Amino acid sequence: MEALKKNISAGAISPVYLLYGPESYLKEEVASMIRNAIFPSESDAACNTHIFYGTDLTIGELVSKASEYPMFTQKQLIIVRQFEKIKKPSTKEQQKQHDEKLSRYIANPAEFTVLICDSDQIDKKEIEKLPFSAFKKFRHEFPVIKSPDLFAYNRAKASGWEFDADALKAFTAYIQPSAREICHEIEKIIMYASTRNGERHITAHDVYDCVGISRTYNVFELEKALAERSLRLCSGISLMIMDQEGQKEGLGNIIRFLTTFFIRIWKLSLPEVQKMPHAEIAKTLGMFGKQEYFVKNYLAYIKSFSQKDAEQALSVLQETDAALKGLRSYPDEKYLLLQLMQKLLG
Repeated sequence: MEALKKNISAGAISPVYLLYGPESYLKEEVASMIRNAIFPSESDAACNTHIFYGTDLTIGELVSKASEYPMFTQKQLIIVRQFEKIKKPSTKEQQKQHDEKLSRYIANPAEFTVLICDSDQIDKKEIEKLPFSAFKKFRHEFPVIKSPDLFAYNRAKASGWEFDADALKAFTAYIQPSAREICHEIEKIIMYASTRNGERHITAHDVYDCVGISRTYNVFELEKALAERSLRLCSGISLMIMDQEGQKEGLGNIIRFLTTFFIRIWKLSLPEVQKMPHAEIAKTLGMFGKQEYFVKNYLAYIKSFSQKDAEQALSVLQETDAALKGLRSYPDEKYLLLQLMQKLLG
């Protein structure tokens, strides 16, 4: 995605784009960059940006619209949302004709049109079939963010800010791992932190204040209690987190945090990982920037949990997550939490 944004910023605009994947915020951001790059003013953009939905037009109709000259400006921008739901003609013969029409257009697109087709996730088999295969040279995927820590760190850095180690840990523990949520919260935290004179860095207190995290009952205190294998303390802290954040949301945050915790324990229990320099261990554990500082904590934690403990914990966390998502019944969230803690530490 960074290469794509760099090209757009440099004015290298393609005539056609297929943006696909679940990260709608990032696709919208790219479409906005393209819009700003091709129009000299907002009024030109407003008059010559046309938004359609796949459910409302066929491929043949889309090609016809892309082939029409714009009014008053040299360029027009056509955005098709939900392209994966593009309307199908009534017969297979018509579908074939429409697909051929699209392939011819993409091979020789109109110079005056920039066409953006925005699609949700496309199956690997489907993407190699028409109409998606016609976009092969112009496809850009926006998959689910796999490393929220790195994404958040880079996003703040692009704005000239840097997370402190414990701030990034706090942020990614409590924020939903979606680009929209991460970017909005970073913007909010930066606005808050900008009122403070000094270096452009985000502290843990900035995160606590903006995200609404208790400085006493949070997942970091829970992590310490977990390392001590204190069932009573872990249960008490967890229940307080749930009381503050809402039963279901609080338990969801705890499950997400503990899953990351035990995945890291499992990885670090491998002898070849333990022999690595701390910087390499940090990368292996998915820690970025100043988070390398916390490697020493995890090296201590593996004294409390074996690889087998970590595997069993991940299995229990998966079961609890399934229950929370409604895949199996449970009396209430507090019962689910206490059952989880008993299985982890009992």
